[in-house]
Amino acid sequence: MKVIRTIEELRVEIRHRRSTVSGPVGLIPTMGFLHEGHGSLMQRARGMTGTVVLSIFVNPIQFGPGEDFETYPRDEKRDLAVAESKGVDIVFIPEVQEMYPQPIKTKVAVSELTSLLCGASRPGHFDGVTTVVNKLFNIVKPDFAFFGMKDAQQVAVLEQMVRDLNMDVTIVPCPIVREEDGLALSSRNVYLNAEEREQALVLSRSLNIALEQLENGVTATAGEVRRLLTEVISGAPMAKIDYAEVLTFPELMPIDNEARLAETGNDCILALAVRFGKTRLIDNALFQTKEGNPHV
Repeated sequence: MKVIRTIEELRVEIRHRRSTVSGPVGLIPTMGFLHEGHGSLMQRARGMTGTVVLSIFVNPIQFGPGEDFETYPRDEKRDLAVAESKGVDIVFIPEVQEMYPQPIKTKVAVSELTSLLCGASRPGHFDGVTTVVNKLFNIVKPDFAFFGMKDAQQVAVLEQMVRDLNMDVTIVPCPIVREEDGLALSSRNVYLNAEEREQALVLSRSLNIALEQLENGVTATAGEVRRLLTEVISGAPMAKIDYAEVLTFPELMPIDNEARLAETGNDCILALAVRFGKTRLIDNALFQTKEGNPHV
C-alpha cells in the first residue's frame, strides 16, 4: 500500500497503475477516522476494481462557522492500518495547502437538492462537498466512486452532479453499517458520552417502527410518518430534532402530508438529523415502492 501526499505524485502513480494493473480504478473519499462503515466501502471497491484509492482529507470548506473542523477526530496511524487490512492500494492524505494552495474562487454547486435537510441547517456545506469531490475526481479520474448511504442526501447530490456535468464516473451507493444495537456508524459517535449514546438509539428505533407500520399498513401518509418519527424521537429527553422528514428519493422532492407513500410512484426516504448534547447525528431508511433500487 502506498501513502501519497501530493497531487502530482498521485497522478503519476494512477497513470502507472492504469498501464500495469488490469481493472478499473475505484475512489473512496473520506475524512478519516475510519470505521467499519468505511471498511465496507473498501471491501466493495476491492471486489469491483483493480486499483483502490482511499483519500483522507478533512475538508475545511464544507464546515461552517462554529462547526467541528478543528476538533474533528483524526488518527492517521490507525487509519492506515485499517486501509491496509482492507486491501487498499493507495491512500491519498494531502494537507489543506496541497488541496487549496490559494483561496478558492471556483466552487461546484448543485441547486434544489441542497436547500433542504442538512443543507437547510448547514448552508454552504454541500458546495464544499461537491467542490472537493470534483477536485478528487479530476485528480484520480476514477471509474467508480464509493459512498455510504448514511449520508443519503450527499449520495443524491453527487449523483445529480455527475449526471448534470456528464462526468465519466459511476457513483456506487453502499448500505448503512450499524452497531449491533442499531446505531449507525459515524466518526462523530466518538463525541457521545454514555448517556447520549444510549439515547441516540432512538434514531434507528424510530425508523424501524415507521417502516414496520408502513409495511403493515398502520400508517400510510407522509404526515403520519413525520408525526410518528417526531413522537418516538421526542421520547428521548436529550434528543433535539433538527429534522424528521419524508421525501422522494433520490429526487428529494417534498411529499404532501396527505399523500400515501405507496402511491407516490417513487421510493421515499425517511431522513433524520438529531442533536444529542453537542453532537449532531444523521440517519435514514428507504421505503421502497419500486423494484431494483440501486441505493439499497
